[in-house]
Amino acid sequence: MNARAELIERVALRRREQLGPLSDGAYQELFNDVKGDVERFVETPAEEALLLVARALDRHEEARKDEDLMDDEAFFSSRAKRMSRLGRDCGAALAIDPTCFDAALLAVLAKDQDPDWILEPLLKLEQRAISTLAAGPLPADAWDDLTLRPLLRIKAAVARTCLDSARYRMAAEKAEEVMALAPTDALGMRHTCALALARLEDESAFDALDVRFSRQGSAWEHLARTILLYKLGRMGAARRALGGYARLCEGGAYALLKPVMVDTYLPDRPEAPALSFAEATLAVHEADPIVCDVPDFVAWAQNQRDCFFAAQDFARRNNYDW
Repeated sequence: MNARAELIERVALRRREQLGPLSDGAYQELFNDVKGDVERFVETPAEEALLLVARALDRHEEARKDEDLMDDEAFFSSRAKRMSRLGRDCGAALAIDPTCFDAALLAVLAKDQDPDWILEPLLKLEQRAISTLAAGPLPADAWDDLTLRPLLRIKAAVARTCLDSARYRMAAEKAEEVMALAPTDALGMRHTCALALARLEDESAFDALDVRFSRQGSAWEHLARTILLYKLGRMGAARRALGGYARLCEGGAYALLKPVMVDTYLPDRPEAPALSFAEATLAVHEADPIVCDVPDFVAWAQNQRDCFFAAQDFARRNNYDW
């Protein structure tokens, strides 16, 4: 979530409404003025709360900078402190605007990592957001309405939490809800849905989803297809899918065989270049509950020569542990 960018756009749109009809050029000048010093233009409680969220996320990212160099004990201590600070900052935002649903979502995610614990609070928050934000007619793509984005982010967090807690059918259904509201899928719910459908061994729904998004390749899609075919027992096709994943996703084989910890999404999935190592790392992280349910999958993948040597070569070229 780029809270500051959304705040700038919200403030600029509110100012345009106050000023009356503006030409495209005049609005661009207004937007640039707001972007140059958005805090000077903040007026409403909703804007003040979102500004606090933007500051909180900036502080949170700053606090993470040196954690890669820490040992486990120091890392988890640092993480606990920054999550506690984030929760307090979001509480301050909610004190200004109780309907700042981005702050409410961040507060839930910062409090606990256990998906079984956070699912109920997320579902309650989703119902509150629906009753508050989605009372009237919705646009063809809800992502185009800035005021609806918090609801979409909450629903996306619910879908990922369902996947993380092995509620695969519910994860697929929740992901479908988000895609129905926002068909351009700015939050990447097709990836969550693909993993859930793979675990459910629903090949027809998986293929229909792939076609709906014009068979755009991604680390999630390639990994999910491999898992699906493996679970269906079609080992020749599974080996070919694994080979495609290892070949098309930079470092994908290494990410699968040597997974690393990925921190909580705050609040949505981080951006990553298509088919990059960063994307593969996220896909493997999100697939972890499924892989745990299929304990022989990683051992099988490691025994496939193409995957093993691709992982080994990536580690050598990038000076990673092997």
